[in-house]
Amino acid sequence: MNAPTLKIDRIHHVAYRCRDAKETVEWYTKNLNMDFVLAIAEDEVPSTHEPDPYMHLFLDAGNGNVLAFFELPTKPEMGRDPNTPKWVQHIAFKVKDRETLVAFKDHLEANGVEVLGVTDHAIFHSIYFFDPNGHRVELACPDPEEEAMLAKLDAVKWDMLEEWSKTKRAPKHADWLHAKERAKDVKPSGIHS
Repeated sequence: MNAPTLKIDRIHHVAYRCRDAKETVEWYTKNLNMDFVLAIAEDEVPSTHEPDPYMHLFLDAGNGNVLAFFELPTKPEMGRDPNTPKWVQHIAFKVKDRETLVAFKDHLEANGVEVLGVTDHAIFHSIYFFDPNGHRVELACPDPEEEAMLAKLDAVKWDMLEEWSKTKRAPKHADWLHAKERAKDVKPSGIHS
């Protein structure tokens, strides 16, 4: 008998901590149009049997993807790793196209959410914002030329990883990715105000 091929099917859910379960559900349903699909509450953690009441929420992030949260009222106030910049740890959701991305940006801003972007990452375009728990969220849409660019990136990924592992400096194999974004920041010389 052949051994089964070990391969992950997909992410079942991704879980974060939240400050307030109800506020979190209302924010995600209002701002990102996610459906609230499930709540589980216990006084004991099933895996560790630790006595600790919690509320566990599940939101539909589309295509079988689930975003989950835990409210933990007996634990100290949540924080973030002070050694990790705020832009690093985030969750990104894919949207259909740039028109949808811009529509979400307008929708979020109309709801009082501060949005950064649209940022051009060449293969995709993104906006960034924070949920009421301080978690950074990204919405990203594919660039029309995504497939061709992904092929170029695929061809250099192992070389880039090897170079990075030796030097801890950004390899230049794919520096074309953010060339347009960097060009926005360069002011033409010889212009005086």
